[in-house]
Amino acid sequence: MNDLISNDPEYVWLTLAALLALAEIFVPGVFLIWVAAAAAVTGIASAFIDLTLAGQLTLFGLSTIASVLFGRRWYLTNIVKSEDPLLNDRGARLIGTTVTVIKPVNATSGRVKVGDGEWSARGPALKKGATARIVDVTDGILILEAMPEQLESS
Repeated sequence: MNDLISNDPEYVWLTLAALLALAEIFVPGVFLIWVAAAAAVTGIASAFIDLTLAGQLTLFGLSTIASVLFGRRWYLTNIVKSEDPLLNDRGARLIGTTVTVIKPVNATSGRVKVGDGEWSARGPALKKGATARIVDVTDGILILEAMPEQLESS
């Protein structure tokens, strides 16, 4: 084994690159592929240039830094468009929803029922049992507006 590493290090690096690329498939995230690319660069360079182990590790380290920086830049400039951009923004998904007041709401406090849960809320003065519409979410607190029928009965 030691003879393989010292005589044909490119095979070790290319095998490592393949294993890292395969691991990227099974491990969530998009980071290992850039390390795999660095291992592949080191393997290809080792095939053509006689590098010491220290040289190979240095090349691998520098290639890893360069490929990760390249990958980061690429992902920041090539944003993937989603069919549902609010998928992971629960608060934003609630905007426009009609809720029921369960603890009187005023400009500083209150609680409302949203689906099967309760949320803190702020808004115009609303009594228990009133309905309101969510117009914004700030720091996990729902901002409400009174429904037209609530304004008429006030």
